[in-house]
Amino acid sequence: MERKRSTDERFMRRALALARKGEGKVSPNPLVGAVIVRDGRVIGEGWHRCCGENHAEINAINDATENAAGATFYITLEPCSHHGRTPPCTETLIACRPGRVVIGAVDPNPVVSGRGIAALKQSGIDTEVGILNAACREINRFFFKYIRTGLPYVTLKFAQTLDGRIATATGNSRWISSPASLRFAHRLRAAHDAILVGAGTILADNPELTCRLVRGRDPLRIVLDSRLRLSPHANIFSAGTRTLVASTRCAPAEGRRLLERKGFEVLEIGEDATGRIDLHALLTLLGKREISSLLVEGGASVATSFLKENLVDRLLVVLAPKIVGVGINAVGELGIRKMDDALGFSFHRITRRGADLIIDARIEHSAMANL
Repeated sequence: MERKRSTDERFMRRALALARKGEGKVSPNPLVGAVIVRDGRVIGEGWHRCCGENHAEINAINDATENAAGATFYITLEPCSHHGRTPPCTETLIACRPGRVVIGAVDPNPVVSGRGIAALKQSGIDTEVGILNAACREINRFFFKYIRTGLPYVTLKFAQTLDGRIATATGNSRWISSPASLRFAHRLRAAHDAILVGAGTILADNPELTCRLVRGRDPLRIVLDSRLRLSPHANIFSAGTRTLVASTRCAPAEGRRLLERKGFEVLEIGEDATGRIDLHALLTLLGKREISSLLVEGGASVATSFLKENLVDRLLVVLAPKIVGVGINAVGELGIRKMDDALGFSFHRITRRGADLIIDARIEHSAMANL
């Protein structure tokens, strides 16, 4: 039994590695990998390459070097059992007559959840579920939250010094982190559907918010600019990537016309109690546009707002081995007066990039807590 479990985990790890190849390309669909094995030999592999194209199981079957009947299929996520952008994979799987199907995680989509597994079992196919379940769920944390809540998974990322500053007292912040950390940040951008900053970041740094340091698509760029005070000549409006500006009804009409004439969308969002853009409403609208993941790279004000509204699922802090003393804090006033009320985190992973530490934490009471 232990040997069988070890073999199953080995091939499921290979399926997970294949699934990751679809990162940044399949949203709002999940990342899925599939491996077909006979007598310890891999005879076919596949992954979901792009939204709207064949799913991983179909690509693995098409890749098979021999008939897959009687072979073992390793699939990171439950095969779909409904007609969506593509036909149901369970029908094709059943037609192949595999000897066994090993599934990593159950699909959380209510139109699929458990139905694909039930169909396989009803067809007499030996089906096992839960091999490397945690890893298979983790790789699809964007999909799991989005499909259950209709909201994008929110990652808040910032770089800070050892004493918690994101800039000096004069506002200078280039560069806190190392070149290796910058490349990490660009890979992170490529993995998300959208990236969000506030107008203050654009005014201070004039960034492009692209993935120019790595291979991958540039995410949709979103700027919070409630009064449309940004110049249409800022770098973010000239780098050839889709850009959306979120404003309020108080924004001047002329500012909106200037941006729209340049081909950029201005999205009017309701205001919260403080007169700022209602972040809950913005995330709801993004979810309706099939934005399943959002990277927040804004300054202290934006970071504080997302934390205060409990909208963050994942926190990534790039910790640089530097001290500047008086400067701009990474996070502002959260209204917390007792330590017992502090936001709680669980450390998921701590790694090193160049001279920096990357702290990957999950917020315990976020919307992902029970997913």
